[in-house]
Amino acid sequence: MSKDNYDELARDIIDHVGGEENVAGVRHCITRLRFNLKDENKADTDYLKNRDGVVTVMKSAGQYQVVIGEQVAEVYEAIVNQTSIGGDTSASETSEGGNENDNRNVLDKFIDFISGVFQPFLMALAATGMIKGLVALLGTVGVDPESGVYQVLNFAGDGFFQFLPVMVAITAARKLKMNEFTALAIAVAFLHPEINNLMTGDVMYTLFSGTAFESPIYSTFLGIPIIMPPNGYYSAIIPILVSVWLGSVVEKWIKNIIPSVVRSFLTPFFTVMIVFVISLIVIGPIANWASALVGQFFLVVQGFSPLLFGALLAVAWQLLVIFGLHWGIVPIMFILLAEQGYESIGPAMVSSTFGVLGVVIALLIKSKAKKVRDIALPGAISLVFGVSEPTIYGLMLPMKRSFLYALIGNAVGGAYIGAMSVVGYRTGGLGVFSIFNTINPSGSLDMNFWNVIIGFTLCTVVGFVLQMMFPVPSIDGNGNEGQSENIKSDEQGLASKEELQESAKEDIIASPMQGQLVPMSEVSDEVFSSEALGKGVAIKPEIGEVRAPANGIISTLFPTGHAVGMTTDEGTEILIHIGLDTVELEGKYYEISAEQGQQVKAGDLLIKFDKEGVESENYDTITPVVITNSAEFQTIDVTEETQVTPGDYLLTAVK
Repeated sequence: MSKDNYDELARDIIDHVGGEENVAGVRHCITRLRFNLKDENKADTDYLKNRDGVVTVMKSAGQYQVVIGEQVAEVYEAIVNQTSIGGDTSASETSEGGNENDNRNVLDKFIDFISGVFQPFLMALAATGMIKGLVALLGTVGVDPESGVYQVLNFAGDGFFQFLPVMVAITAARKLKMNEFTALAIAVAFLHPEINNLMTGDVMYTLFSGTAFESPIYSTFLGIPIIMPPNGYYSAIIPILVSVWLGSVVEKWIKNIIPSVVRSFLTPFFTVMIVFVISLIVIGPIANWASALVGQFFLVVQGFSPLLFGALLAVAWQLLVIFGLHWGIVPIMFILLAEQGYESIGPAMVSSTFGVLGVVIALLIKSKAKKVRDIALPGAISLVFGVSEPTIYGLMLPMKRSFLYALIGNAVGGAYIGAMSVVGYRTGGLGVFSIFNTINPSGSLDMNFWNVIIGFTLCTVVGFVLQMMFPVPSIDGNGNEGQSENIKSDEQGLASKEELQESAKEDIIASPMQGQLVPMSEVSDEVFSSEALGKGVAIKPEIGEVRAPANGIISTLFPTGHAVGMTTDEGTEILIHIGLDTVELEGKYYEISAEQGQQVKAGDLLIKFDKEGVESENYDTITPVVITNSAEFQTIDVTEETQVTPGDYLLTAVK
């Protein structure tokens, strides 16, 4: 089905569920759109049941369910793109803080939240990062920075980074269930062209004079001093995330106390005013003083041990940039350069991208996940030119162990740069082009120049080797890519491909789990019992493990872990739906061990689940195993056995 057809189907579905104004919410599971309608009587069920592209319609658990099949994600996306129905209601994405049973630590939740905020615009970030790299290349080969070519391309590449808080505000608002435009109003206030004027003019007085927290005050708000980061809030991430989080809290509170007749405009009015003022007064000083502490800390470390200074700065730089704390170091670099003609911060700072580069190159070689490779290729190009944001937010934060390998590489290379007392004589290019900053003013290529090359190489090689030595982490944070518990197929009693497949015209499917077989007609969900999605058989599981029933590729894998779809090497499309309506558990009791787009072998572990936990919440764990492209086969035969274990013969699809 083409995009135009998805768009047409989406519009038609919305029109026949009573229109956009009748939709209180919509999300999707692996096969169906799950609507919460204000009035189900307004929906034209008969029309939708007979509409091409719709398998059937069901009403269950207060939901109006339009069954689409495996194209449901595309139809859902078309609905979101064409309507004002929020894109944050998908079952593929649970609200932050909404899962009381999420037992991850605070750091993991925070990192995953940031990663999720960046996912929607990651490719645009990577693309503009490559443009920034191209601009850096132009500067290196002598193109005049004042020329039209240089400036136009610089605007194209740097604009997205300058206004990154705008993108962050929108996606964070979606995850936090806040009005996107209210969040946007807060974010753009921080980016007002004249906001930095609050830090210019005559000094009214100075706070904490003579300390690391010394803060000259130029402006006040109702007598409260205004303190801001030296370079304002352009490209700031954490201040905007904190502001949007605060905005989501304030917005909910105001909605509860404002009369409905004026709620539509007074809610954003008070939210923007309250949140921006509090954020400006509170976040500014915290960011400023934290940056100052960071700068003083690294100066002390440098005096104590140049080796330790280089290692720590190379490791910490990427993390400092994420939190906006690097501004305490950058001014010191320029001060040293002006006072003594050289500085030692820049070389160690720039080395921080090369450990990441080494890991990303290894991921390009080793990873088979399309999502990883899609980010890694443009990310590697950007890293060469010193632009790390796309890779940090797209790969390193979700794949924490890979980030650790990169940081170890940075530590080794940074330590070498520090120990060799490498200095920069000028500022300018980043990435590989920063090497030229270390050339002696006399023009001679002394050991200072060669040592920075050695340091950058060490970062890259160590990061590369570590990632090549160890398994590739899953980008969704669950185990390793291609993880199969190191259990061989013969240990599970799985037959070989040759034994399972009698001829090229038939595909024999093994059981994905241990349990009792139940005819599909006895499944209590009409979508499965009517074979609307395809023919197959159901299994009443005895053990909470789902394994690959054949060699093939994972074509669909929901983050909630309640269902997985795969396409075998012979083209059979299989859906394994673990329990009925279990999408409502939003991932509780499920642990994913595979990844969408991953190539798997029969017997590989795909999903673990707590069978007793699911049943304790009154969900049926019966698991339909459906061949969703049944129409392409002449016959589909089911085993006559009543009990199966992983690897036992289950189905034969004959063309």
